[in-house]
Amino acid sequence: MTLVQPFRALRPAPGRAAEVLAPPYDVLSSDEARVRAHGRPWSFLHVSRPEIDLDPAIDPHDPAVYAKARENLDRMVAEGVLIRDTLPSFYVYRLTWRDRVQTGLALTASVAAYESGRIRKHELTTPAKEDDRVHQIEAVNAQTGPVMLAYRDAPGLDTLLAQVTETERAVDVTADDGVRHEMWVVDGPETVSQLGRMVDALPVLYIADGHHRSAAATRVAAARGGAGSHGWFLAVMFPDHQMTILDYNRLMKDLNGHSPAALLAALGERFEVRLADGPVRPAAASEFGLFVDGAWYALTLHPERVPADDPVGRLPITLLSRNAIEPLFGITDQRRDKRIDFVGGGRGVEELARRVTAGEAAAAFSLFPTPMADLMAVADAGEIMPPKSTWFEPKLADGMVSHVLD
Repeated sequence: MTLVQPFRALRPAPGRAAEVLAPPYDVLSSDEARVRAHGRPWSFLHVSRPEIDLDPAIDPHDPAVYAKARENLDRMVAEGVLIRDTLPSFYVYRLTWRDRVQTGLALTASVAAYESGRIRKHELTTPAKEDDRVHQIEAVNAQTGPVMLAYRDAPGLDTLLAQVTETERAVDVTADDGVRHEMWVVDGPETVSQLGRMVDALPVLYIADGHHRSAAATRVAAARGGAGSHGWFLAVMFPDHQMTILDYNRLMKDLNGHSPAALLAALGERFEVRLADGPVRPAAASEFGLFVDGAWYALTLHPERVPADDPVGRLPITLLSRNAIEPLFGITDQRRDKRIDFVGGGRGVEELARRVTAGEAAAAFSLFPTPMADLMAVADAGEIMPPKSTWFEPKLADGMVSHVLD
């Protein structure tokens, strides 16, 4: 089974990338997207969040929204802002954020490999979010949001990607969030063939971020018979050792009837609890920070409560859920319960204290980031991680490359 293949990307014309590149569709609300796209007529947010060009009261899932996406994409092509490559190509994509650099390969990945488990997932999807991506793909006849994949231990592939980056860039843009996005087009037949062989030699790939995009692409492929370009989905793959997972923290809207003192006492039956001098940034999976009643506390789970051989059970969020969120807060379904909220680590643990102090929540937990090795272990075991277990930074840009469904 061929794992990946080159494709003819729809991408910004030379010199236009700075006008086009936008954050992923799912990290901004409609209001935030509207602000980010203000005064930027060619921002890809007009395609990925097209409701920003309609009445603010409109449902983002209204058919008119998807029609607007198609209209906006067609306009960008007609005006020459986006162009389509003539040769099937791979694209080396480098992200630089703070002191972190990751260099990967943009490609189309096999739907059949995804269905057979050679491209492995670790997360459940929700029907509404899947439906949204299906409607988007169908409307614009393209996959415009790449799935982020990870691969293990391929030094030869890493070296070849690094060699490509010594050639002329097609894109070099630093976004307003400080992330630098660089891209190189690989259309030489020999290098394309070599990259294809090296990736096909990999035993498996792992979905790091973008489960709804891959699931939606699979549904569209099934509906269209899976032939030609429909049997592939847009992705960018990176070596696992270069990828960064940040903490994904929890806000608790209420204390489930406990007073702060009673909560701390109950936690003391499962954790070592000590008052901290300031914000707590856990250094291990069994360590947590708690902000409640104006103070930070450091929590260390008793060792006998940490399972050694359970890839899901040893995750930071599973340990916190089983020992605090479920028994003390009464929350068993974090995907649907409105009494819990989530804060990505990019905002810092200080954001937790700010939101509790502002009265938006009663307490907050800071967590240790899920290790990449644990994510892959869960996927290898065919298991599913709890919701909101990982927050990858930096994010891929929407608009850098799109996969047209011919």
